[in-house]
Order: sequence, then C-alpha cells, then structure tokens
Amino acid sequence: MSANESNYLIKVSENIPTLEQCYTFCASDAACGAVSTFVGITRDNFEGKKVTKLSYEGYIPMAEKELLKLCNEATVKFSSIKRIAAAHVLGDCPVGNASVILAASSPHRREAIQCCEFLIDELKARIPIWKLESYEGEGGSLWKENVEWHLGKKRRVMVKQGDEQP
Repeated sequence: MSANESNYLIKVSENIPTLEQCYTFCASDAACGAVSTFVGITRDNFEGKKVTKLSYEGYIPMAEKELLKLCNEATVKFSSIKRIAAAHVLGDCPVGNASVILAASSPHRREAIQCCEFLIDELKARIPIWKLESYEGEGGSLWKENVEWHLGKKRRVMVKQGDEQP
C-alpha cells in the first residue's frame, strides 16, 4: 500500500526547494505535531584535503522514480508519516550549500525522526546520484561512492578522476 503521491515533494534538480519550502510542505497537514528534517551540506575538508565543491550527476527521471519508491517504503515502515519532502541537488554544490534536504511529518516526533534517518541512509545507498569531490590546488578530484555496509563492515570506494575503472 502506498501513500498518495500528493503527500510527497520530490525534486532532483540544479535548483531544489529550500529547507523552509520543504518544512512548509510537511507542516501543512494539520494532523501533524512534528516535522523532522535533515540537511546535508558540503563541508570544506576530507581526510586533510581542502574541499572546494561537490558536483553531483544523475538521471533525473530515474532518481525521482527511486525517491518515490523510497518515500512509499518509508510510509509503510513508519505508518504515522503524513508528508515527506525529499530534494537532492544536481550540478555543483559549493562549500556550505545544501546538497540534500529531507523532511517528514507525523502526529508525534519519534516516527518523523526515525523516518528522516531511514530516508538519508537509504537515499545514500540506493538513489542513482553520483558525487565528484573537488580539492584545492593539486588535490584534483575523486568520484566517490557513499559508505555502504557489506557483511557488517563499512566500505568506501573512491576513484581518482582520470583513473576510472572499465
């Protein structure tokens, strides 16, 4: 059973909704007493390197279709969730800017908070969006996969730009 798609705000684009717009969308259901949010922003460092920007690539129709599936799963798993906003930027994302915004509303806080945690973990593992991390100076850039769990262990795969594997 899936929720009505009008209960979702899903956007993958160079111009994503603001945190305020995502909050307003989720808070518009008067039955809700809680809105939980998550905002992922570009930080300025990684393992001692100065990060200048992240660049995201993806095929919008596929990414949005997968986000819809994820939102449907979330509303089944967390049955009190009334509305979900899920937005991910494509293109360049400078340091300090939001790359992903998630929001979920429910009558009470616990499921809204748990839903946001579920959404970000699953988004990073499943949604077909790729990240290029660029560094200052001679640091170059790396295409990066998100941390995934494999046999109970963290695994991160990084490929230096120009060294792509076949």
